[in-house]
Amino acid sequence: MTIHLNNALLLIIEILYLLTVASIVVVVISENRNPIKTVAWILAVVFLPFIGIVWYAFFGQDATKKQVISRRMYSKLKKRPLDGMETDIEHTFPSAYTNLIKLLQNMDYTPLLGGNDVKLFTCGEDKFASLFADIEKAEKHIHIEYYVLLDDELGLKLQQALIRKAKEGVEVRIIYDSFGSRIAKRKFFEDFRKAGIETEPFLKLSLSRLTSRLNYRTHRKIVVIDGRIGYTGGMNVANRYVKGFDWGCWRDTHARIEGKGVQGLQSVFLIDWYFVSQTLITSRDYFPVLENYGECPMQIVNSGPLSENSEISHGIMQAIYDARKSIFIQTPYFLPPEAMADALQAAAIRGVDVRMMMSKRSDVPLVQRASLSYIKDMLKAGVKVYMYHKGFLHSKMMVFDGSLTLVGSANFDARSFEQNFEVEAFVYDEKLGAQANDIFVEDQRFSEPVSLREWYKRSASKRFVDSFLRLFAPLM
Repeated sequence: MTIHLNNALLLIIEILYLLTVASIVVVVISENRNPIKTVAWILAVVFLPFIGIVWYAFFGQDATKKQVISRRMYSKLKKRPLDGMETDIEHTFPSAYTNLIKLLQNMDYTPLLGGNDVKLFTCGEDKFASLFADIEKAEKHIHIEYYVLLDDELGLKLQQALIRKAKEGVEVRIIYDSFGSRIAKRKFFEDFRKAGIETEPFLKLSLSRLTSRLNYRTHRKIVVIDGRIGYTGGMNVANRYVKGFDWGCWRDTHARIEGKGVQGLQSVFLIDWYFVSQTLITSRDYFPVLENYGECPMQIVNSGPLSENSEISHGIMQAIYDARKSIFIQTPYFLPPEAMADALQAAAIRGVDVRMMMSKRSDVPLVQRASLSYIKDMLKAGVKVYMYHKGFLHSKMMVFDGSLTLVGSANFDARSFEQNFEVEAFVYDEKLGAQANDIFVEDQRFSEPVSLREWYKRSASKRFVDSFLRLFAPLM
């Protein structure tokens, strides 16, 4: 009797499981997503028993259709802070980028903002020393947004500096991602609030909302000080960004911007502030009239799941199409959309010096293995591939023809291009481009070039695992 009951229970479980899988497949197909991503989700739920269902529950649902944030309100807010702002479309910039500039203006309402001084940092110690010095000089407001904001030594040092400024009467606002900063103690954020600092999590996670919000995170790293100085790039607030790991350094790239380009970062922050606090801030006090601090014109491009277009992805594609001499890419994860991978290969075939650098050792091994599956085709097309071995390469920097530099928070993968809220500075300047090229070449000294002949010698089992994991690349 007991055996019959157990068999009946197992049959019921199997039926419910199959019905769940079938319903997920129907929902994924009906959402009319990118066909590659649709197939990837179907493979995940069918061939990864139970794991695929859990994966879909947390990362597969399209929360934008559930109105986590209204796309209509998002579009309205995106334009409002910059309405009437002086733009510098007449400012000098390389004429080769006219099409790219127009594309980003028309698609993302992104003005070209000139008169900027830009400084690149390649190590956390220098970046945070500069940031703390600028915070100490703040007079009116400090706006901070990070994916990771931890309560370790570096985070506590930042907290003390911000509390000190708040006591002086400086307005301080903080946005932290509740998933990226999940290991920080609640008390850490409460101490900010007790000091009078407005502190909000981005899409706060709770058990009832976990599956609808875990998939959409702010991956942005933004600091705006007095509407004049801004920071963006790949570095979050955690000790590892300064001290690295036991097995190597943390190699990253971050930018300090002084000038009108900061108004673009301010606009992005204030949009996100409305999301998290429902407080609309559009006062011109946060967009002061600025003099020219340098010769770098730029566009600050933000993208996310609420946008009608993948703005950063489209901008990168246009830059690849326009490239005539060189394309240098540093990225911790290389999981490009197929069209972008094809564009890079085509650029190499037509004679462009295309170089791609990624980390030999990664903080996310499964993503690293999936990234390796793209290398053979890149090498066959003539792309030069380098594996950085000094530590973990977390830099998200791209340089085109030595005159266009991209630095920001976006990785070279589908998650950054489509699901995360990201921000990227497109800087049109030959001097900065030359400096960025030099940084790349310097990093080559600590990198192993990959040859096609050696790559073919990899074992069949490694190649199979890489290729299998690539099937799920659109979901990582």
